[in-house]
Amino acid sequence: MPAIGKLIIFLGILLVVTGLVVIFLNKTVPLGALPGDVTFEKQNFKFYFPFTTGLVLSGVFSGLALLISILF
Repeated sequence: MPAIGKLIIFLGILLVVTGLVVIFLNKTVPLGALPGDVTFEKQNFKFYFPFTTGLVLSGVFSGLALLISILF
């Protein structure tokens, strides 16, 4: 059971760090406004699909997961 407690604490710290990074990057890098993000607007309808932003975030999180798996 102590291993599960350590894992939960580690995941909590990881979530806090990720939240701080997102807050900081939101001020410096305009995520959601990258070239390749699809926006379609018509009268009373707006469609937004963050294609490029999703690719970038997927790469970042995959890299973090790889780093964590190498370190632990």
